[in-house]
Amino acid sequence: MTVYTPSNEPMPADGPSVVPAATLVIFRRPAGEAAGQPPELLMVQRAREMRFAGGAAVFPGGRVDPADRDLAANLMPDAPIELAAARIAAIRETLEETGLMVAVRQPVSAPAAAKARHMLLKDGRLAPVLAQFGWELEPERLTLYAHWCPPWDKGFDTRFFVTDLGTGAVDVTVDATENTRLFWTSASHAIDMADRGEISVIFPTRRNLERLARFANHDDALADIARHPVERIHPRIELVDGEEWLMIPDGHGYPVRGQIKASADRG
Repeated sequence: MTVYTPSNEPMPADGPSVVPAATLVIFRRPAGEAAGQPPELLMVQRAREMRFAGGAAVFPGGRVDPADRDLAANLMPDAPIELAAARIAAIRETLEETGLMVAVRQPVSAPAAAKARHMLLKDGRLAPVLAQFGWELEPERLTLYAHWCPPWDKGFDTRFFVTDLGTGAVDVTVDATENTRLFWTSASHAIDMADRGEISVIFPTRRNLERLARFANHDDALADIARHPVERIHPRIELVDGEEWLMIPDGHGYPVRGQIKASADRG
């Protein structure tokens, strides 16, 4: 297997032609009668018409746009541009897809978030939204959690981040274009839903849900990240007892490394 460059660098020129992307795993501590239960994660169900992962339940996210790179270079001039731009993309995509504004220094009310989302959907850039509302981003509140990249052309070179929203109810609304539903659920419950056929999940989402299900809270996730420095994960086909399996390398913190290729939805 070809070894590619670290997560703070782009895919090298002699590697596959991939699409930089970002995904955000948002933790929320259950409140009320559910207090003390495993953390809830925000997921969106993609429209079946979407080319990638159509109909699947995923975490908010999408590709990194040129405007994300421009804003990242302005806000984080000393940070590796690939990581900085991915953080901006994760924040922007989360607002677009769910109406939730994360990683802002000032408190954000639900009406303000709704207006910001409307502006973002019309313009497509996060920078004018920040200027309009006087918001100051704190991108470091998104912690790099994992980095997945299938080793073929047009694959999504996706950096996964985690952040902690805290507790309490927040206003979120599906965008009704790329997605048809959004919901809060624990990682273990999402796995159960997938096993019952209530939702479908693609291979990377399944592996990450299995890993996330081991964490009692956001701090557990941060501790696990510290034990497993993030590197690009390249799924590959391996023969196991004469059968093709889609697998990821060991050592990245995942309790389940793969599944039979025929049963794996790669999006």
